Amino acid sequence: MSSLQIKDRLKNIRDKVEQGGRLNLDDGIFLYDPQVSLHAIGELANWKREQISGNVGYYNINTHLNPTNVCVYRCRFCAFRSDLRDPKGYVMSDEQIIARGQEAYDNGCTEMHIVGGLHHKLGYDWYRGILEKLHAAFPQIHLKGWTAVEIEWFEFLTKKSVKDVLSDLREAGLGSMPGGGAEIFHPEVRDQICEHKANATKWIEIHQAAHEIGLKTNCTMLYGHVEQAYHRIDHLLRLRELQDKTGGFQTFIPLAFHPENTKLSHLKKPSALMDLRTVAVSRLMLDNVPHIKAYWIMLGIGTAQAALAYGADDIDGTVRHELIYHDAGATTPEILSVDQIRQLIIEAGREPVERDTVYRRVHRDPDQYTTWSVGEDVLVNV
Repeated sequence: MSSLQIKDRLKNIRDKVEQGGRLNLDDGIFLYDPQVSLHAIGELANWKREQISGNVGYYNINTHLNPTNVCVYRCRFCAFRSDLRDPKGYVMSDEQIIARGQEAYDNGCTEMHIVGGLHHKLGYDWYRGILEKLHAAFPQIHLKGWTAVEIEWFEFLTKKSVKDVLSDLREAGLGSMPGGGAEIFHPEVRDQICEHKANATKWIEIHQAAHEIGLKTNCTMLYGHVEQAYHRIDHLLRLRELQDKTGGFQTFIPLAFHPENTKLSHLKKPSALMDLRTVAVSRLMLDNVPHIKAYWIMLGIGTAQAALAYGADDIDGTVRHELIYHDAGATTPEILSVDQIRQLIIEAGREPVERDTVYRRVHRDPDQYTTWSVGEDVLVNV
């Protein structure tokens, strides 16, 4: 494709976006062509994010809880999982889980992000009990828990429908769901990296069921391994189609693959330029998802900052006790302070706004940090 053809095609895409049109598969694949200026794509994605979120850069105060790393699946990209008899395998006790909740409360967290392995010796009641105990002890903390992969496992354990499982978990204290387990939907890729895990149809079915009973969820895409541009855009279009039906996704998180300590360790991790292109393309393709998150744990702090000018409006949070990506070689800090998070956003030229899990503004008592209130839902123009 000549430089003139690229320029004309990019202008057509810009006109489409600025006039409220919708990009298609071919548009998305074109935007991944390395000949197409990353700066031009980022500029357009930034325009789109400012139409939706203005100059705000969101963050939250959160902690991660990974109750066990023992897992029946052996996904090739995962460095976190362990076999039952592996010395690195663990199962947290009730006392450890409650202590983690107390630590979260004492540090002003509004959210606990709860995911882990599928332990074949632990029943559904153990997983449900984690929510129940934490919610009873710390009702003010939002519990965002269990990916679609775990929900499918609970469906298998209980022989109940997905909606019944989700309703039961909500009764126990579940507030929303993370977006993990999506990886790449297309079977050409999925069969290579996680062939036995919940397939694309099941992942979408579970998130649709969550939306239908009023649970908000996130959505993700793991990129930078064996997939190609076509597979990424196909993935984004499937997410966009479900969002058209339900409106239940609140944020999309592009997850950069970390190959260290995985069965794909021979691959190189995606470059910062690929990270920024993926953030920007995601913002342009997912015109109906309110927020795009630059997850600093995976991207690195500098790239996450830059992503706030390439379509992202959220940098995630303080992220205490993250294990999954650090086991895969992430070299980012294991926690950032609120002051550090705010300074990162300010340095990127954005206004830092603390949010809760469902994107309501958080107001803190300056004299009693663990006391907070939430305002009206943050307005977005999607």
